[in-house]
Amino acid sequence: MGANIKNLRVRIKSVDSTLHLTTAMGLVASSKIRRAQINMTKANEYVDAVQGLIGALTAGGECRSSVYMKQREGDRIKLIVIAGDRGLAGGYNANVFRAVKEYEGADVVAIGKRACERFSQPVNSSEKIDYDEIYKLAEVLCQEWREGKYDKIGIVDTKYVSMLTQQTRVRWIFPLEIAENPTATGMIFEPDRMTVLERAVPTYVAGMIYGSVRESFASEVVARRTAMDSAGNNAQTMIDDLQLQYNRARQGTITQEITEIVAGSGN
Repeated sequence: MGANIKNLRVRIKSVDSTLHLTTAMGLVASSKIRRAQINMTKANEYVDAVQGLIGALTAGGECRSSVYMKQREGDRIKLIVIAGDRGLAGGYNANVFRAVKEYEGADVVAIGKRACERFSQPVNSSEKIDYDEIYKLAEVLCQEWREGKYDKIGIVDTKYVSMLTQQTRVRWIFPLEIAENPTATGMIFEPDRMTVLERAVPTYVAGMIYGSVRESFASEVVARRTAMDSAGNNAQTMIDDLQLQYNRARQGTITQEITEIVAGSGN
C-alpha cells in the first residue's frame, strides 16, 4: 500500500508538471494569435490584388501564348511546403506532410523549421521569413519554369477557416490558368498585356507564397492553442482522478494502521 501511495504521488507531480507546460505553451500561442491574424488579413488583401491583376491579364487572348500559361504533360513537380517551426499543434504538421506524400518524387522547397528538418534542407522560420526572401524564391521558380524544368509548381499550405478549423491544401502556381470571372477586364495595359504579364508574374508568385506563409502561421498558432487547451483539460482530469486514488489509498492505509493498533492493544 505504501508503494502504491508513493507511485501515485510521483504520477500526480509528473502530470502537474506537464499541465504547467501545456498552460505556458497555450498562453504563448494565444499571445501570437491576434498579430498572426492581422498579418494574415493584410497578406490576403495583397494576394487578392495580385490575383485580380493576373486574372485580368490572362483573360486577354494575347497572353495565352505566354510560357507561364503553357500546359505541360508530365509528372515533374515542384512543391513549396509550408509547415511550422514547432510541434505540439495537433495534426498541423502531420497533415502537411501527409499531403506531400501524395506527390512522391516531387522536388521540395521547405519553409518552416519542421519542414526543413523533414526534407533535410537549411533551416528557415515560417514565422520570421520576410518578403525579400520569398521574392528571391519566386524569381528562382519563375526561371525554372521558363527553362522547362517542371510540369507543375505548387504550394502545400494550411488554409485558415476558423479558430477551430484549419485545412491542408495544395494550390498550383504554374501553369497559370484563365480566371473564371476576371476582374477589371476593361483595363488598358501599356505597352501591352504580354509585357505586363511577364513583369507581374514574379510579384504574383511571391504574393501567393507570402500569403500562404502568413495564413499557415495563423493556422499553426490557433491549432497549437487548441491542442494545448485540450491537453491541459486532459491533464487536469488525470490529476483529479489520481488525487482521488491517492486519497482512497491514503485513507485505506490509515484505516489499516488504526485496525492494527486497536488489535495490538487488545492483546
